[in-house]
Amino acid sequence: MLKKMLIAGGALALLSSLSIGVPFWSYAKCGFNSVSTAASDAMPLEWELKRARQMIHDLQPEIEANAHRIAREKVETARLAKQLEDTESRLAKSKSDIARLHDDLQQDSVVYAYGGRTYTSAQVKADLTNRAKRHQTRQATADKLRQMLSAREASLQAAQQQMDAMLNARRQLEVEVENLQARMSALRVAQTNSQLNLDDSRLAQTRDLLDEIATRIDVQEETLAVDVEYFGEIDLGQPTEADLDALVSSILKDDPSVDEEKLVSIQLD
Repeated sequence: MLKKMLIAGGALALLSSLSIGVPFWSYAKCGFNSVSTAASDAMPLEWELKRARQMIHDLQPEIEANAHRIAREKVETARLAKQLEDTESRLAKSKSDIARLHDDLQQDSVVYAYGGRTYTSAQVKADLTNRAKRHQTRQATADKLRQMLSAREASLQAAQQQMDAMLNARRQLEVEVENLQARMSALRVAQTNSQLNLDDSRLAQTRDLLDEIATRIDVQEETLAVDVEYFGEIDLGQPTEADLDALVSSILKDDPSVDEEKLVSIQLD
């Protein structure tokens, strides 16, 4: 249905533009936005929350990719740090050797002995010159490595901060989804209670019917009791003649107008 509406709207805009030469693209765009908004509002809240959960879950590949880049950056940074450490170690030894040769040449000897071998002054000077050049080259390399290491460390720190921010944002989204889920559940309960309140009339009618049934049962039970009392069998426990004389005597003995001696026995027919 929505697809048909969009096609019809687009066709109408195109025909209007071709027929009267008025640009209706803005109207078509406005209509599309309205239809899209209406379609979004028509989606159930449960479905929208499910879609939000899916979107949060879809962040995982990007997070894993960033974690992989951070891990690689850590390895590269550690490699640069080790390379710089080795270079600086060689620089320290080279500087020490240069200082030793320079000090030896200050003695102005004809020959110099190193490692069981002898060298002329010219040889020592040439070796000192080569060592100094290599030291300069190694020093420049160390400087470059130090700059690269500094840049890598800054990049790694920024990537870690970005990762922390992304993880915090995802956790915040998860919390918000759970809060919305709780609110929606409370809304559904309230809506259910509201629907039950609308059925109070039927509940009242049912209650009245039950009361009427109970009343009719009570009436029939009472009627049956009366029938048994007045039309039932002779009660074998009826009072005897002696019991009746005693009953009448007990009633009249307190009446001063009645002489107890004049009381006679009442014979039952």
